[in-house]
Amino acid sequence: MSFLTLDLNLLRVFDAVMTEQNLTRAAGHLAMTQPAVSNAIKRLRESLGDELLIRTAYGVKPTPRAEALWPSVRSALASLEAAVAPETFDVSAAHATFRMAMADATAAMWLPSLMRSIESEAPGINVRMVPLTTREPRPMLLRGDIDLAVGFFPGVAAQLSYETGSPIRHERLYSGKYVCVMRRDHPLAKVELNLDNYCAANHLLVSFSGRAHGLVDEALAQLQRERRILLTVNQFFTAGRVVANSDLVTVLPRHLIAATGMTDALVHKELPFHLPAVHLDMLWHERDARSPAHKWLRSHLEKMNTQTQRAVHTAPAPTQAPASTR
Repeated sequence: MSFLTLDLNLLRVFDAVMTEQNLTRAAGHLAMTQPAVSNAIKRLRESLGDELLIRTAYGVKPTPRAEALWPSVRSALASLEAAVAPETFDVSAAHATFRMAMADATAAMWLPSLMRSIESEAPGINVRMVPLTTREPRPMLLRGDIDLAVGFFPGVAAQLSYETGSPIRHERLYSGKYVCVMRRDHPLAKVELNLDNYCAANHLLVSFSGRAHGLVDEALAQLQRERRILLTVNQFFTAGRVVANSDLVTVLPRHLIAATGMTDALVHKELPFHLPAVHLDMLWHERDARSPAHKWLRSHLEKMNTQTQRAVHTAPAPTQAPASTR
């Protein structure tokens, strides 16, 4: 193949298909018909001598050659776009609607500040919150159901850290730790929390899927122990209300205790076993990576995160059981 004879428009189509992982969605993005996109990919295959994209039940899967080629194509197109159409963005005049997915506690922590900023800086921007019912939000991003997901996605973040060719982008916002949470006058609040009395207690699990098994149960299994999960709920706020008014105990990220709205009624203790850190990650799709409005939203969330964590670390910590009883 000679580069001089290559139709560079094919690379634009290739970029769109790699971004969407779906010919129909790529066609919509490019304002082309699906057959026209298929024909363009066919011509590029013939020029490069590689299959490039393999059809699957859910769209297309790139070959190793396509994965290796895409970063260079994407970078070149981005440079050309910046040169031909320099970015200008006036947030005060922007009009956009963002669909975001977060757990209730994360939303409670961030949305008030975000809404104040939008009201004062970006009156044309709207936000639609979508229920976060999974630790795997990538299908929602791929389908275009949401524009941004913020939460704890351990499997996704680990995979994206070494995966190439994925259209999903991510950024680590915050790292914290899990603690055991109970009502202030719970019997375990007055004694040392050890593995035996922890496992003997009745437990509440925050589970988006309703599945009564989580990270704690995996950690306990390594110790050949188990606990009784009496209740699962799918909201941190509900968890705080229930635990504050019962003998159930739960495990929550320490920085989210305040978002339950029950801080004065709750205490927390260090867990009697090790759990990995809890990370807050932001995920979005490559299709939105260069959108000025989407860039504004991401940078604003980054700034809000910095401010929130500074406040968390300088404010009095949620009540912890006295050291003499831990």
